[in-house]
Amino acid sequence: MSKKNTRDTKGRIISAAWELFYEQGYEETTVDEIVELSETSKGSFYHYFNSKDALLGTLAYMFDRKYEEIEPNLAEYETSFDKLLYLNRELFAMIEDGISLELLSRLFSTQLVTRGEKHLLDRNRYYYKLLRKICVEGQESGEFRTDLSVNDLTKLYALVERAVMYDWCICNGEYSLKRYAEENMPGLISGLKAEK
Repeated sequence: MSKKNTRDTKGRIISAAWELFYEQGYEETTVDEIVELSETSKGSFYHYFNSKDALLGTLAYMFDRKYEEIEPNLAEYETSFDKLLYLNRELFAMIEDGISLELLSRLFSTQLVTRGEKHLLDRNRYYYKLLRKICVEGQESGEFRTDLSVNDLTKLYALVERAVMYDWCICNGEYSLKRYAEENMPGLISGLKAEK
């Protein structure tokens, strides 16, 4: 099987699973329903995932697909800071509108206890590559501080973003994630900026 077919099959399974998780809940979704919606086979499912629980870590994959989809829109923003705020708004809108609080909470809990791969921290993810690119641009333009490395700036941004999502989870979604980010992310990530 070619790499593209492998990616497409795995991607269809992941997309179908998260669509069903959102629509009917994680517990109520069966592997058979995921296979049916993804138009794959049980063999394909078990080739990529040893259980339904293994799909929890794939939410990072869904986030990365969103970033790939919206990256062309970054050209509309003049500053690197505004590009980061745009990415954040889009991610949090996707979460609030399409990922249940229960599933996001499960993702965080599985990442806390797993001994293996921690998908949210995988520096090879599209997310981190895109953040590094924006941080490089920000440093080169003099907008972002240069006393920190690009990797440090990227880590700082990602840490703030995860902290806001985690807080939203432990507060049981009692506030709008999108509105909170619009009002507070500029201040929370202002430490990326170079001093004037």
